[in-house]
Amino acid sequence: MPRKKVIEIVLDTETTGLDYTKERMVEFAAVRLENGVIKDSYETLINPQQHIRKSSIAIHGITEEMVADAPTEEEVMPKILEFIGDYPIVAHNAIFDYSYINEAAKRTTGKGIKNARIDTEFMFKEVYPDLISHGLDNLMKKFEIDIKDRHRAMGDTLGLALAYPKLKKLYDKKYDWQIKQINNIDYLFERYLRIQQAISTMQCELQDLKSIFKIYFEKGGEDIVSPTGEILTYQSKHGFGYDFEQIKDILEDIGALKKAVKLNNGFVDRLVGGRSLDDDIRNKIKEARQDFSEVRSVQIIKNPNNH
Repeated sequence: MPRKKVIEIVLDTETTGLDYTKERMVEFAAVRLENGVIKDSYETLINPQQHIRKSSIAIHGITEEMVADAPTEEEVMPKILEFIGDYPIVAHNAIFDYSYINEAAKRTTGKGIKNARIDTEFMFKEVYPDLISHGLDNLMKKFEIDIKDRHRAMGDTLGLALAYPKLKKLYDKKYDWQIKQINNIDYLFERYLRIQQAISTMQCELQDLKSIFKIYFEKGGEDIVSPTGEILTYQSKHGFGYDFEQIKDILEDIGALKKAVKLNNGFVDRLVGGRSLDDDIRNKIKEARQDFSEVRSVQIIKNPNNH
């Protein structure tokens, strides 16, 4: 029996900025995968007919001079839509690229795209949850993919197209195992709660042991070396609180403000999404966005009757 042909479109976009409702694509690249093998490709620079933010140029290196003679969005979108067809779109943090293409399609054709989207960043997190970072660089490193022109659309697309079949194979195996567990979901939830409780208990036990270690050292105890080389030692250091308004300008002058202050992105998102801001201020905050991603999570709500 002949093997069924599976066609997927791996793609990447480079843009003028991060707000897909206002910014535009400056480069598009895609490859057509047939059963995991590259069969065709398409790439183009795009004249966005608007300013390219310096923060974006710092990432992809595409300047306004480079796209001055490139085709406009209206000229390239028919070719882009023809290339992607109605096939699934594969991209790293797929919501980003999908949103830009979707908005461009709406502007030029009056309707958005309906392609299924496959997010390799999500797949990467599922397969390797222990990794600190799940960016495209780490994905390519994990599967030993060496591509030139990283952070340009075709370079990133080719790197992803080569890594994706390997990632998909591992993800499909895990997903198949997960699907088979759905009939046991009630039992697995109970098991999860037991594990969660065990972890909480163990954390308490560890803290109790650390408290004993602390008393040992405060009574003059010496460092202890385990048979496997780990060292139990004691350190004491002082910490201070600072008036931020008094030192803000100093930190900025010496280039240390970003390291000293970590922005609470969740708070800013809630602020922008609320009703307390004027539209002008809300738009100014939106213009400062530097990343765009989609988060999907499961939450467990505690029983308020359990104390």
